[in-house]
Amino acid sequence: MSIKIFQDLFVFTWDIGLTVANLVSPSRKIGHVTPEGHPGFGGKWPEFIAPMEGDSRCSCPALNAMANHGILPRDGKNIKFNEFGTKIRATYNFAPTFCFFVPNFAAKMLKRNYGKDTFNLAELDLHNGIEHDASLLREDSALVPDQSKPHVPFIEELLSLASGKDNDGKALLTPKDLSDFSSKRRVEARASNPNFSLSFFHKVFGSSNSSTLLTIFGGRVDDLKTILVEERLPEGWESRARKPFGLTMATFNRTVLKVEMGISEKKYQANVAQSAPPAPETE
Repeated sequence: MSIKIFQDLFVFTWDIGLTVANLVSPSRKIGHVTPEGHPGFGGKWPEFIAPMEGDSRCSCPALNAMANHGILPRDGKNIKFNEFGTKIRATYNFAPTFCFFVPNFAAKMLKRNYGKDTFNLAELDLHNGIEHDASLLREDSALVPDQSKPHVPFIEELLSLASGKDNDGKALLTPKDLSDFSSKRRVEARASNPNFSLSFFHKVFGSSNSSTLLTIFGGRVDDLKTILVEERLPEGWESRARKPFGLTMATFNRTVLKVEMGISEKKYQANVAQSAPPAPETE
């Protein structure tokens, strides 16, 4: 336990240092966010191949996309924990602290050794580990045990809520849009899933997952249609996190808290009640 506390303290201190360094350093130039020599440099991604029968996929579209492009093993199997973070960092420009912390968390969740062991993508969907109820992109695992495939109606509904615009007038998701849809999903999942559970930790974790749509993918609806439905990185795409030391946990959590604090199940229930047709009069 003392080793874990020391490790976490080190990572969080390191993260704060990187956050400060990002504030005083110029952003990476457009077209140079993905490092040269890594798949995706200049927006040129390896060939997309949809998963075949027997391949391993999970509930995270960003990881599935990496496997579909061959950045991770195309079958999604035998991925080394200690190489996982490096590939995530180069592909999406998360900070090295983020890319160390998350694979370590996954290794502990699966009771594996970070330095020696491997995993398959599907194993990440251990219920109430990383995977959780009231996802924005999947039905609950109690209803649909196979979490590898997106639930397209949810994605279409989420993207239809986009209320922001970029400089070219194209639709953007905002933190409020994510909060509103999260409120709806939590209410609906609670009502439809008899085994529903969502701890405080998994509420925040759910908001963390959804916040990548804003931080890494920039909330851009045109890109997200491809990334979330096909789990494919569009040609020419690169991470919208352009800081030289990547998206740190401290910076990321500002968006996470904004999304989570905007969620209100009571508000959504009240909106439903107001929009419901009046009950028929009885004689």
